[in-house]
Amino acid sequence: MPEKIGEVIEARTGEFVAECYELHSPPPLGSLVRTGDGGVAIYGVVCNASTESIDPGRRPLARGRDEADEENIYRQNPQLSRLLRTTFQTLLIGHGEGDELRHYLSPRPPRVHSFVYLCEPGEVRRFTLSLDFLSLLLNAGAGQTDEVVAACLRQAGSAHEDSRAFLVRAGKELAVLLGGELNRLNAILRRIKQ
Repeated sequence: MPEKIGEVIEARTGEFVAECYELHSPPPLGSLVRTGDGGVAIYGVVCNASTESIDPGRRPLARGRDEADEENIYRQNPQLSRLLRTTFQTLLIGHGEGDELRHYLSPRPPRVHSFVYLCEPGEVRRFTLSLDFLSLLLNAGAGQTDEVVAACLRQAGSAHEDSRAFLVRAGKELAVLLGGELNRLNAILRRIKQ
């Protein structure tokens, strides 16, 4: 059973923001996550995460001057877990019903309060058999898009039996999509193999 990690708190056609159930525990950059809209599974790639005050007008204060380790700050100030929250932003890259997967945007965004699940390796493998989602990621316009693409492919590669073959296939697809942007292509390829 996939791990339920959070809940959608903002939704748009091409992205959503989710709040984590555990403070300081967002999924890694580039992770494939799934949420839904009724019977439709909506897939996205984690592109950003943050931990901040639940009150946007109040910034957290430094509390560790006299503490030996960071965990002691939370033990001495148990209210912090209620005053802070961790959120993550996700770029949508596909959707599906039943066995049919589509590597383009869903007609509707996910519902607010939909559960968000971290996709298991089998689900990641199944979704990334087609690399059609790469054009959505490359053109998302979000900050650090190339870093997100590279992180996504590294994560997906680890879910495939032959990681190298998957990454070579992904590199070839990127070469087609970024044919006129050699510097950008090379930068992504260097990050994929790290």
